[in-house]
Amino acid sequence: MKTLRRLLVAMTTGAMLLSTSAMTVSADTPDSVGIQTSQALQKIGTGHIGAPRPSGSGASATALEQGTDPDAAGGGGNVHGGHVPPPTPPTSAPAPAPQKVVDATGTTHFGGLNHFDQRFAGTGVFANTQFSLEPPDQGLCVGNGFVVETVNTAIRARNAAGTVLADATPLNQFFGLAPEIDRTNVIFGDFTSDPKCYFDQAANRWFVTLLELDVDPPTGGFTGGSHLLIAVSATGDPTRSWNLFSLNTTNDGHHGTPKHKDCPCFGDQPLLGADAYGIYVTTNEFPVFVSGFNGANVYAMSKAALSSGAGGNATLFFQKTLAEGQAYSLQPATTPPGAGFATENGGSEYFLSALEFTGGLDNRIALWSLTNSSSLGSSHPKLKMSVKVLGSETYGLPPVMSQRNGPTPLRDLIKSKFAPDILGTDPVKEKLPTLNSNDDRMNQTVYVKGQIWGALNTVVGSGAGQRSGIAWFAVTPSGDKKLNGTVSAQGYVSVARNNLAFPAIAANARGRVLVGFSLVGPNYFPSAAYSWIDPSHGAGDVKVVSWGVGPADGFTGYPSQDPGDNGVERWGDYSAAVADESGNIWFATESINQSCSFKDFMNSGFTCGDTRTLLANWGTTIGKVKP
Repeated sequence: MKTLRRLLVAMTTGAMLLSTSAMTVSADTPDSVGIQTSQALQKIGTGHIGAPRPSGSGASATALEQGTDPDAAGGGGNVHGGHVPPPTPPTSAPAPAPQKVVDATGTTHFGGLNHFDQRFAGTGVFANTQFSLEPPDQGLCVGNGFVVETVNTAIRARNAAGTVLADATPLNQFFGLAPEIDRTNVIFGDFTSDPKCYFDQAANRWFVTLLELDVDPPTGGFTGGSHLLIAVSATGDPTRSWNLFSLNTTNDGHHGTPKHKDCPCFGDQPLLGADAYGIYVTTNEFPVFVSGFNGANVYAMSKAALSSGAGGNATLFFQKTLAEGQAYSLQPATTPPGAGFATENGGSEYFLSALEFTGGLDNRIALWSLTNSSSLGSSHPKLKMSVKVLGSETYGLPPVMSQRNGPTPLRDLIKSKFAPDILGTDPVKEKLPTLNSNDDRMNQTVYVKGQIWGALNTVVGSGAGQRSGIAWFAVTPSGDKKLNGTVSAQGYVSVARNNLAFPAIAANARGRVLVGFSLVGPNYFPSAAYSWIDPSHGAGDVKVVSWGVGPADGFTGYPSQDPGDNGVERWGDYSAAVADESGNIWFATESINQSCSFKDFMNSGFTCGDTRTLLANWGTTIGKVKP
């Protein structure tokens, strides 16, 4: 499993954030899995979601568009491989009956952040300092009449009608970091990636998390340090002030961190969840300078301490193993507004993860619990982490996704006589990119009415009919002193001859469950869609709220511009979905919302009316679905 690579991302300036703090080793709770340590959060300032974009920001700048990628720099790696197959591995991919695709464009929806917004976000010294990034890594949180959206690497606030209240702001600007790239003086700033956001109705606070790696400003090379950044709103209004915190994730035994194998390391794809008492972030730990994968980290923090602006401590559980492989991508659950948190065993946070270690098929998932979370408010929390492997339906590594052909002006430019002057490459003919479905790790999870819901990408079909679909699960936890549970419902979402990818599952307090995703294939440009899920009757029709209007035409899909991705354009890496206080379910996913000819592309300074940039045309769609 590859790390969630994003080409063209910035790097982080090293020591500007953290002061050292002594690590204390907690007394492990008997029978708790993982290695447990404690570390202090560092408060690093305050931030705001920002000001309108200055007029006249163009998209024709081509210098210094690409940043350093952790994989290409020598770190990162693949968590598949080096493991034995499951005890009774499945022998064939699932072949579910496909769902019908129907038009649902009457559903409330609007275009979310796109590549133009991301690339040209920023005011003052942050103007024109963003790299061109793929994929967006969609975050979404909703509450109090506000909608906050995040992508790699920008954040924006709207009201519930979709009106922009605070324009796209670079996440480096929001967190008070150095700009991604100072193009005038050629100085590299902080590398940031993989944003997530969450609104907690009980605390009346907004939370944003972000991965950060330190870099050498003159060269952009990684220096080894890494951090988890956390922003918490000071009030229930996300357009006002936020408190900013940082947690060192280098884990090399310095600066208050534990010592893990082959570190300095970074915590890839921080995943965000919450229960009544805690905020939880899980990461996949990769060495910065050598290939390898160490396993999953779970950081547990007091919600009250973060909400008050104090920060407090984080308890780290280092999960190295799971069954015959390594633990990865533990998805912490959230609970929708109006629903009850899991209060058993002194407060419980639940997680789901996949167990497919080999790049093939598996029929198990893992249920995790962190209990006695009510103790997070004490100076010495007494927490217990448990895991139970459960039998499930079959799922496996999905294939790359084809897409419908259409206008691709970047591809036209690559083969044109203008390529040497504009792109710095010789003219070459490129194929229409396929899109990356990534892998079969567990995606977003939600706890409601005693069940944890989750979904993941999976291969469906066989032979030439193989494509990407979605497997979903409802898990009912049980047990007092010892964790147990059952997969109480499960099923698939797929469409004939086309692909679904990057599911985000959400439920409202009444228990209505929706999964949002991208739809793409030979019959469809990349589109935004969803399906209702019923535990008794399975998934309903695939409902398209926004039809794609052209193919993905981004640089990561063209080997002449990005040899490392082999003509498979980055997509995803994840979608987002959440319920609001009224029971509406919102979702956000990647889609292609623009199209233009090569002539218009060239005559508009590569922006096609500020809908794309020179190097990419990805967009996102935000939908609001009333049950």
